[in-house]
Amino acid sequence: MHIKENNPPRTFTVGTGDLKFEMADCAAIRLDNDEQVTFVTDDGAEYDVARKDWGFYATPSLNGRLSGFGLRGVLIRNRKTGRYFVLLVRGGHEAAFEQYCAQETLAVVAWLDSTDALDRLAAAVGATEALSPLPNTN
Repeated sequence: MHIKENNPPRTFTVGTGDLKFEMADCAAIRLDNDEQVTFVTDDGAEYDVARKDWGFYATPSLNGRLSGFGLRGVLIRNRKTGRYFVLLVRGGHEAAFEQYCAQETLAVVAWLDSTDALDRLAAAVGATEALSPLPNTN
């Protein structure tokens, strides 16, 4: 792993309309294959990113470790730009998230935080193989 800190951090403005704020780009992290970085909040929630030779695991399991750390995955769409994002919402902070969505013209497409929700999404997009149990090989 290689970390390049931005000291001082590069800052830039994000947001829409009158609701702009400054974001700070603090570092760049380059992972080698099969390395992981864990981000931790003050209250102990964890978020992992792992590199593989084919790309990245962008989150821990949505319906397992992530929810166990009090984070809820959600697929959103920016209604102005048409761009989609996967966000992680801290449990108990849904009202602040809803306010943020209203400010940024974001719409929730699907919550990605339970097996039931993910299975409904898989069925809706016709991912029948994902819903099929593996054959018993014993």
